[in-house]
Amino acid sequence: VFNAKTAELLSHHQVEIQQKFPKEGWVEQDPKEILKSVHECVERTCEKLQQLNIDITNIKAVGVSNQRETTVVWDKTTGEPLYNAIVWLDLRTQSTVERLLKRIPGKNKAHFKFRTGLPLSTYFSAVKLRWLLDNVEEIKQAVDDGRAMFGTIDSWLIWVCICGKNGGVHCTDVTNASRTMLFNIHSLEWDPELCQFFDIPMEILPKVRSSSEIYGLMKSGALTGVPISGCLGDQSAALVGQMCFQDGQAKNTYGTGCFLLCNTGQKSVFSEHGLLTTIAYKLGRDKPVCYALEGSVAIAGAVVRWLRDNLGIVKTSQEVEKLAAEVGTSYGCYFVPAFSGLYAPYWEPSARGIICGLTQFTNKNHIAFAALEAVCFQTREILDAINKDCGIPLNQLQVDGGMTNNKVLMQLQSDILCIPVVKPSMPETTALGAAMAAGAAEGVGIWSLNPGDLTAVTCERFEPQINPEESEFRYARWKKAVLKSMGWETSEAPSNGDTSIFCSLPLGFFIMSSMIMLIGAKYVSG
Repeated sequence: VFNAKTAELLSHHQVEIQQKFPKEGWVEQDPKEILKSVHECVERTCEKLQQLNIDITNIKAVGVSNQRETTVVWDKTTGEPLYNAIVWLDLRTQSTVERLLKRIPGKNKAHFKFRTGLPLSTYFSAVKLRWLLDNVEEIKQAVDDGRAMFGTIDSWLIWVCICGKNGGVHCTDVTNASRTMLFNIHSLEWDPELCQFFDIPMEILPKVRSSSEIYGLMKSGALTGVPISGCLGDQSAALVGQMCFQDGQAKNTYGTGCFLLCNTGQKSVFSEHGLLTTIAYKLGRDKPVCYALEGSVAIAGAVVRWLRDNLGIVKTSQEVEKLAAEVGTSYGCYFVPAFSGLYAPYWEPSARGIICGLTQFTNKNHIAFAALEAVCFQTREILDAINKDCGIPLNQLQVDGGMTNNKVLMQLQSDILCIPVVKPSMPETTALGAAMAAGAAEGVGIWSLNPGDLTAVTCERFEPQINPEESEFRYARWKKAVLKSMGWETSEAPSNGDTSIFCSLPLGFFIMSSMIMLIGAKYVSG
């Protein structure tokens, strides 16, 4: 909850959502658990406000922000999800992507780039929805019966919070729609040709609206009757929260993944260096749409979670900073966390994670340092691409997200980029952006987005502390490690354990020639 006049954070609550990994490369979340966490956060935040003697009737608007490409399908008659939400970094759709590529001339991943801003990839919602339609019988049946609704998580939450099965509003905003691969980012409409290509029935799609308008009223809980009037995909919300409203302003958000967005204004700029063109925001029904160039990294905060949950070398995420600070170097160890392939600027789904440069001296501290360094190197790759596409190098990087509380990471980032890193004292700029969009909506009008009315934010600044030569040396080693991570995986199924000796050609020749020699020897001796 924010003060609309000062942008001050008044109260907050957060709950970690469980991720499920039912098979290798699969990542799911329970839509009902997400909904429960939202209800819990609302109630607990309002309790905290009351403890501060702030009347919750002062809350005038609600904004929604969400992980953008994560896909859910639900039954509009029962209100129940028909399958777990398939999370944005899930890889199960690689074979779906390859099947679709065969239908494109030259198997060109960028075939729809000038319509959608996106390459054909496992990342975006259309292929996740195609997989659900191909593989989940309940969803196929619900579509046939006219009961199915598709949406990204914002659509699911807004539909449930505004009456649900009793007349819920099925909508999304332009920023989330632009991440589906079904949306034309110029006409701002679902594209019939794209829907036909992916074989997606258009009647299951939500209505696309601006990022700042009243969608409906909350139907239950502490905020009953309060309008939901802001909706932005998480990275667009952070761009708004960082107040990057001018062409050329950029921010980098460190969450599960890492996302660097550069505002290109009302002009859609198409990258020559592996970046995405996406919708930044449309802050009102009658307001112009603004675009951004985006570099997306799949694994940032997720690598810290992996060190904690999979390797068990730390008990809490905060311990990683302590381990890294104790050594201050990776000692030549490089970590490429390509758990879900490589996103920008490579778009290489065959890559997998590697740790290289290990010696007997390497310990968990060095691996922790290398993990943090990996986040910074990936950001450097994206920043280099944005600088090439925009032609004007950024002279500082505005940052936000949970990982920015890690001072070792922030200093490393400045060292590797060779420019200052600027972090707002209130790092939850994604939530702030959603609140700004909600408060500025027509019919609410309590938050002014006029440049002169925006509050200056206090910041912490990190300056480079190593010389550029050392930074370039470490970056070059990292690039070498990235090349070694590529080409590990294919979508071809392995053989079903064929143990025939003849499946190995050299061994087959050896045994056949030995048998011939043995028979020949017996014949001669005979």
